[in-house]
Formats: sequence, structure tokens, C-alpha cells
Amino acid sequence: MKFFADTAEIADIKELASTGLLDGVTTNPSLIAKSGRDFMEVTKEICAIVDGPVSAEVVALDHEGMMREAEILRKIADNVAIKVPLTLDGLKTCKALTDDGTMVNVTLCFSANQALLAAKAGATFVSPFVGRHDDNGLDGMQLIRDIRQIYDNYLFDTQILVASVRHVMHVYEAAMIGADIMTAPPSVIKALVKHVLTDKGIEGFLADWAKTGQKIS
Repeated sequence: MKFFADTAEIADIKELASTGLLDGVTTNPSLIAKSGRDFMEVTKEICAIVDGPVSAEVVALDHEGMMREAEILRKIADNVAIKVPLTLDGLKTCKALTDDGTMVNVTLCFSANQALLAAKAGATFVSPFVGRHDDNGLDGMQLIRDIRQIYDNYLFDTQILVASVRHVMHVYEAAMIGADIMTAPPSVIKALVKHVLTDKGIEGFLADWAKTGQKIS
């Protein structure tokens, strides 16, 4: 499973990229606003750090407006994926852009039927929001299972990009189901490495090593 970071914070992206764990980045207007930086500038900087796809979201809601904004965004770098909402205008824009060879991330997916439409429109990625699904008393991971089954039934090429990831169990369950990608805040990605027995093991090794009085030099 590929790991994308859901952030616009350059320092966090650089840190994760240095580990070799980062395959791409997703951004949205809220994350850009939180960074306090210029939208175009920060997107360009992220694209220079990450080799993989960087999702940049349109803010227009009509097809013509989305296409105008997409034309600007995809000139930032070759690895920009245009992010569009899962609406009829968004799907129309998705079809036009993917037919032209542009990567498209169809976002705000909350049902398997919506994911089916995104795949039929030729989406490169579809982003089902598991955390927000859970918030509304539904089962976010069941949504991922349903989408995986439908995509496998028809051999769709659209990649399932699990979004709104809140904790490490979301990552684990998405990987077990066979999602193609997950995008999460840097804090969640870093938390994947943590385990109490790992910490105890390091503590024990260091204590034993200290007793030897030796140094590695």
C-alpha cells in the first residue's frame, strides 16, 4: 500500500520523504489555509520534494470553472493530480482531464455507488472518507471493502485512496482490505512505528550495553 501525507506543512513532508516512506501528498484548501502560505507557492514546493502524485484541489463548483482552475494547477508540475469533488460537474471534469492524460483525484466519496461513478469517469484515484463516515455512525472500513469488491468485479484501474484516516487501525484495516493508497496526517504515519515492546526492547538492550562499558568506535 502506498503512503500519502495529508498535509501542506513543508517540514513534515521533508521529514517523511527522507525516510523513504512517502509516495505522495494530498492537500486541500483547508490544509493550505492552515499553513498560512500562498496556494500556488506551497503546491509547487511540495511537488519539488515529492516524486509521486500531489493532489491540488479546485475550488470552483461548475465544470467550466473547474477546467479553468485545473489548467492553471496542472502547469505547476508534472506530478500534480487535480482534485475534484464527487459531483456531476466534478465527474464531467474528471472525464475531460483524464482523457487529456491528467491525473485526477475524485474526493469526498461516501458511498460505493459514488466510487463506481468515479471509476466509470476514469478517475486515477477515488478518496473515500473513512473517518467522517465513522463520525456519522457508519462503518468507514466497510465502505472500503465494498469499493474494493466492486472495483475487482470489473477490473477498474481507479486506485482506492483511503482518506480521513484518524488512527493507525484505519491504516491496518485498509491494508488488510487491499486499498491501494492511504493518506493520513504526518502524526498518524509516524505513530505506525510505535510499539510498547519495541520501546521496552530498546531500553533493555541499552541497559545491557551500558553494563559492558564499551563503545562503538
